[in-house]
Amino acid sequence: MAYVRKDVSTLTPDERRRFVRALLEIKRRGEYDEFVRTHLEYYTADGDYGLRTAHMAPSFLPWHRMFLLELERALRRVDPSVTVPYWDWTRDRTKRSVPWTADLLGGDGRRSDRRVTTGPFAYAEGNWTLTEGVTDVAFLTRDLGRARDPIELPTSSELERALDDPVYDTAPWDSTVTSGFRNKLEGWGTGRGSASWRNHNRVHRWVGGVMLGGASVNDPVFWLHHAFVDLQWTRWQRRHPGARYLPAAPPGPGDAQHERVVARNQRMPPWDLTPDELEDVSGIYRYA
Repeated sequence: MAYVRKDVSTLTPDERRRFVRALLEIKRRGEYDEFVRTHLEYYTADGDYGLRTAHMAPSFLPWHRMFLLELERALRRVDPSVTVPYWDWTRDRTKRSVPWTADLLGGDGRRSDRRVTTGPFAYAEGNWTLTEGVTDVAFLTRDLGRARDPIELPTSSELERALDDPVYDTAPWDSTVTSGFRNKLEGWGTGRGSASWRNHNRVHRWVGGVMLGGASVNDPVFWLHHAFVDLQWTRWQRRHPGARYLPAAPPGPGDAQHERVVARNQRMPPWDLTPDELEDVSGIYRYA
């Protein structure tokens, strides 16, 4: 029977406690840092050589769908009642709203060094020391809204622009495409500065701190953000019946994207799964 992922703003106090406790437990066991290492390993940019799976590629959505499922399975081994909630950043748009509360993810970083000092993931609590993908500090950092150069979270209309596109993705299947649902949602735009960060990417920028790089998994909000992104894929599928993951076939020899992107029925590292197998997960979970 499929379980339910809820809007984080609707969680009961007990559901909040259970979610936080499960996260802290897999961190204590060393499992959580494996997720950070995996994201770092598969964060391959357009300009790098080799296969791209996690970002700047069509498999952005199925890759993170499987990544979320793996995290959720780890949490549910600790507490079978726990699921990953989603953060609707088109509605809960300030640093005083959910999920930035003391009983969930804690709040903004302090002005001097952006160190998070509130909530269960604050360094002083002794349960959330960063060990992967960090160069100088071992504490969680945030800069919600970017104090020195403010930006706002994506709006509902900006998200609608992605959802309205009936095509999943288009050639050249990277960060430069200007049409297709995948990149409009992932958010690699043209131009410079904040105008070039849209939807998914803009949220990472808005949170700031460790959410800015490949080690963004170090902030638990990563999962709530990506659960909401995953929900958009489900909504897009409902809006465009019959629309499928693209490319259906791998780019051939001579194409700049040959062996650089995952086609619909190709294995998607590090899992022995294809995007085709992850297009319908209604038997595993659904969204409230």
